[in-house]
Amino acid sequence: MNIENKVAIVAGGSRDIGRAVSETLAGMGAKVAFTWCNSSEDGKATAAAIEAAGGRAIAVRCDMTRTSDVKSLVRETREAFGDSIGILVNVTGGLVARKPLAEMDEAFFERIMRLNVTSAFLTCKFVVPHMSEGGSIVNLASQAGRDGGGPGAMAYATSKGAMMTMTRALAKELGPSNIRVNCVCPGLIATTFHDTFTKDAVRANVAAATPLRREGSSQEIADLVAYLASPQASFITGASVDINGGLYFS
Repeated sequence: MNIENKVAIVAGGSRDIGRAVSETLAGMGAKVAFTWCNSSEDGKATAAAIEAAGGRAIAVRCDMTRTSDVKSLVRETREAFGDSIGILVNVTGGLVARKPLAEMDEAFFERIMRLNVTSAFLTCKFVVPHMSEGGSIVNLASQAGRDGGGPGAMAYATSKGAMMTMTRALAKELGPSNIRVNCVCPGLIATTFHDTFTKDAVRANVAAATPLRREGSSQEIADLVAYLASPQASFITGASVDINGGLYFS
């Protein structure tokens, strides 16, 4: 999968799935600009790991819901690497909290939509004008966007369904410019997301019900992202690819 010397932006690329994506793309020869928001230590650790492996990367502090921050990210990426942007991966997102409808106010719902959907809209809006022909955008959705998610995840699931729809719409719009847009829909992956929001007993039950009888790993998601970003996936666009060990078939 040849992406050597391509410039890649990984939004939300400093921990868990995002970090695995950043490190994998850099290990394949891409020049990676990845973002962090709340933890400078995560940003430093990811950059250090990439550089120790001989890769090139910059860590950019960025609130992906702020237009000014996203514009700065694009500017810093181009200043650092001096090339057009070949790959954009939108990992930024989160559940924030589990809230049923009765406990959810408008502000919370809008916060989730802004974190998970508006962030990707902003990166696409400001990165695409600098993308080279043959560029690739990979969005991260979730199995929750397919099946509605677990208890209290209505807002999150709604936002991830929107990401799949955005992917299809952008694939149609950008296809004539030879820019592909695809989406990855992870199931139960061993990350701090589930460490925070999913009880151990629930995780064990879900893993036991999965045909492969385990949780997935961040690296397995990163490998799929890297394939979709590469020229080897040159006739794939508008797809939302499930990666869940067979737990859910779409």
